[in-house]
Amino acid sequence: MIDIKLIRENKDLVKENIKKKFQEEKLPLVDEVFNMDKKVRETQTKCDNLKADKNKKSGEIGKLMKEKKTDEANKVKEEIAKMADEIKSLEEEQERLQKEIKDRMMVIPNIIDSTVPIGKDDTENVEVEKFGKPIVPEYEIPYHADIINKLCGMDKEAAGRTSGEGFYYLLGDIARLHEAMISYARDYMIEQGFTYAIPPFMIHSDVVTGVMSFPEMQAMMYKIEGEDLYLIGTSEHSMIGKFKDQILKKEDLPIRMTSYSPCFRKEGGSHGLEERGLYRVHQFEKQEMIVICEPEESMNYYEKMWRYTVNIFRNFDVPVRQLECCSGDLADLKVKSCDIEAWSPRQKKYFEVGSCSNLGDAQARRLGIRVKGDKGTYYLHTLNNTVVASPRGLIALLENNYQEDGSIKIPKVLQPYMGGKKKIDVK
Repeated sequence: MIDIKLIRENKDLVKENIKKKFQEEKLPLVDEVFNMDKKVRETQTKCDNLKADKNKKSGEIGKLMKEKKTDEANKVKEEIAKMADEIKSLEEEQERLQKEIKDRMMVIPNIIDSTVPIGKDDTENVEVEKFGKPIVPEYEIPYHADIINKLCGMDKEAAGRTSGEGFYYLLGDIARLHEAMISYARDYMIEQGFTYAIPPFMIHSDVVTGVMSFPEMQAMMYKIEGEDLYLIGTSEHSMIGKFKDQILKKEDLPIRMTSYSPCFRKEGGSHGLEERGLYRVHQFEKQEMIVICEPEESMNYYEKMWRYTVNIFRNFDVPVRQLECCSGDLADLKVKSCDIEAWSPRQKKYFEVGSCSNLGDAQARRLGIRVKGDKGTYYLHTLNNTVVASPRGLIALLENNYQEDGSIKIPKVLQPYMGGKKKIDVK
């Protein structure tokens, strides 16, 4: 959510930003907000003047009663009663207008950074840099579900019986490798100075709408029936929500945290679920990172954060690339975002394994996350980034460490988490 002052002072900038995001249908909202905001302020002025007059007249009553001018005092009382009714009516109108403004402001997109490439959708995202040489071995790389099944590492049939499509059992060394990746990512981030956390896996609706747009919420989140609780789609939601309605101390900034959680997503719509494999599923596990910082520091942290993910995947012997998200592919709250994509030697192309985002003060403004500084109280900036999400990260690791005999070479950094084991053999 942008600052209302921006619409008051520079409507054209807000409209131009909407056009850059190819959301022309939202253009009328800017003028609507501008006009309603103007009316709110006019109503406030009228209301303040009436209250001042009412107070003044209230002071006259005692004087008139002392002078035994009862009729005149009663007449003033009637005037005060009418003023009170008008004040109430104006306040109700003001409240209605403020709600209308908020509803519109919640869907007006955040101002994107000047460095964001302009494009309509994810087909126009821009490759920035590659890390590691993408290799296609001379032998065939099987589909990841077939690799895992040969290693007796997955049971989707049983998960279908217990939970339905989109769920899975991971077993044996594959389950252990999955957890090794998450554990290594956790320890790596702790070494970078991030505080480790395990957050609540359910959050209230006001936290959900504070961290994401309503369409995203509808598409992603599972609601707990009969309760104001949603299963988290990523731990970023509850981690940012931790600071809701807080005025933070300047000396405590920046706040840097890394969190583990299971994640739950509907994965409906055009993408759908992956019937055999693990690429799109209803439940997965993830190590996440968030930063809450001073506005002038957020771009510096953005650059650091996505590079952490690159370093981790390179330590898994997985080539990756950074893909800059274009304007049309940015969610409305985001100022700037990039995807980290891993190389698939089977498909001979890259696929997404993580995403890093700078949301400016949009989430902080919605959730009331502020800091008190020398120049008063102001909103902070929030950022988030995927450290490792499995099973997508697991797919990338398996394909890039697959050996001709069907075994999996375990990256050196993960061997301590696998009891010293250097490879997983076909059984």
